Amino acid sequence: MNSSLFLQSDVSDPYLLYENMRNKNAVFWDESNKIWAIYSHKHCVEVLKNPKAQIPTINPDNIQKLNKYALDILNNLTRLSNGIQHEIGREISTMLFSKMKSIEISSVINALIQNDLIESKIDWVDSVSKKLPILILLKSFNFNDNDSNFISKNIETIVKIMLLKKTDEEVASINEISEDLFSRIKKYLFNIVDESLLFSIGEKHAISSDQIIKIAVSNLIGLFIQSYDAGRGILSNSFLQIIQNKTFSDKTTIEKSVIETIRFDPPIQNTRRIATEDFYIGESLIKKNDLILIVLASANRDSETFKNPATFDIERNNNIENLTFGIGGHMCLAKYFSIQLAAEALWLLFDKYKTIFNTNQ
Repeated sequence: MNSSLFLQSDVSDPYLLYENMRNKNAVFWDESNKIWAIYSHKHCVEVLKNPKAQIPTINPDNIQKLNKYALDILNNLTRLSNGIQHEIGREISTMLFSKMKSIEISSVINALIQNDLIESKIDWVDSVSKKLPILILLKSFNFNDNDSNFISKNIETIVKIMLLKKTDEEVASINEISEDLFSRIKKYLFNIVDESLLFSIGEKHAISSDQIIKIAVSNLIGLFIQSYDAGRGILSNSFLQIIQNKTFSDKTTIEKSVIETIRFDPPIQNTRRIATEDFYIGESLIKKNDLILIVLASANRDSETFKNPATFDIERNNNIENLTFGIGGHMCLAKYFSIQLAAEALWLLFDKYKTIFNTNQ
């Protein structure tokens, strides 16, 4: 393989490429793209845990020409990815997650299915996978219908804030909604979290009230982005694997299937870091400012960690050791929310719509 960067749609079997790289060069310098690609589970864990490998800055010097509100959201999300800002952001995000109220998803998923059901058929991805995670989050934070509709309608634009490269059209669409998005979410903030607790975090870290509000609003937007990105892929990929492997006998079996899908065919194939200092991975010297591609999907198929990794096996005892959501302090906070949501939604689907059991997909 000459390049570590490719579109999945351009490769018939990326997992075969990953296996070849793990066997030949698990820590690979991609000269054409000037980036390290890490393929083994062990070495991916080393990078993810290394404080000298940080999440790279998006949009330095605002070269993408985002407006004030979009820039505030992006900067508060990416700055929070590293150092003390990360600790602040995680503290706020944990507070936000703790304030979510429990939502009965059956009525939500039934409405989504019935609204788009045509001749007993439905587009699972467009009708459910792309809508359910964000709708459940919005309902759990008591957003009203008007604001929920605005955010749900624009979620595909909102997630583009985090793109490393954006087209002019994407920047324009982000700028168009960013002020409205920020103001709509800000008005709910103190209905969700205790004002005094939030400001106490700011005082502890010598951050102004205005800035801590920006951080909190951006974190809530970040939760929406994470849940949408993770949720739609897990709901779609898990559905396919459960159908193909006929693992829908009960809710526990479906939950195991979701976890195994996250390992076997993850919606998030890789993530990036940048070296802030020199360090070694194995015998390879990663130099300061080197870019690093952590190939999570390859790590999840590493036979050194997972027995018979190319086999979909819901009973494998360490499937939860997959790296799809990261590990440690940078683990995606939407991990358990996304797993539970997918398991609940898919069980409701398979339990109610029995004809799915007979599909030939």
